[in-house]
Amino acid sequence: MKKIILILFVVLPFFMFSQKKKLSDVKKSEAKTIVDKNSNSVKLEIEKFQKDLNKEYLDKKETPLRGDNYTNFKQHPFFPIDLKYRVTADFVKNENPKPFDLPTSSGKSKLYQEYGKATFLLDGKSYTLTIYQSLDLMKMEKYKDHLFLPFRDETNQKETYGGGKYMDLKIPKGNTIVLDFNQSYQPFCAYNAYDYNCPIVPEENKLPVEIKAGVMYDDIYHH
Repeated sequence: MKKIILILFVVLPFFMFSQKKKLSDVKKSEAKTIVDKNSNSVKLEIEKFQKDLNKEYLDKKETPLRGDNYTNFKQHPFFPIDLKYRVTADFVKNENPKPFDLPTSSGKSKLYQEYGKATFLLDGKSYTLTIYQSLDLMKMEKYKDHLFLPFRDETNQKETYGGGKYMDLKIPKGNTIVLDFNQSYQPFCAYNAYDYNCPIVPEENKLPVEIKAGVMYDDIYHH
């Protein structure tokens, strides 16, 4: 009897440890599967953004391209999709926004208000960007939840347009907001400065880091 009890004391802890280890491995596997599924879903979302942007520029009614630039356009060059540049930022809403004139490329201005600030980590460093809301667009039902994020980074005048890039966002429900730089694009003025009037990126939204994501720029357009 003592031998049986002794064996149980020895075997049971080992068995329980083994079971816990298996359960732990299963949980890790399940977590990895969820992450992988999410990653695939996000990549499909980014690929759709790329296809839609190419489609827009190939559409004569929507494209900013004119003449030979339109005729020769096949598709945008994009940085390789990199989920490092899809970040969840802490979001602080501006509870008392005041309208201001945002300068544009034509020398005129457009009315915007500061909607809030997004703070995020990239490669271990913290950055903050200001997010804006167009006073004209917010009056339209279709765009009432639309937010505007213009930014500059260290790729400008090299791989991307010198004037910076834009990102379209929606009003977040909580205190975080997803910034996917893979879905950033260049303003119409990058392709046709004669027909378009684009907001200039405020100095506070200049990032001292390279953002190798989103649309790249072929310096073959009239700007």
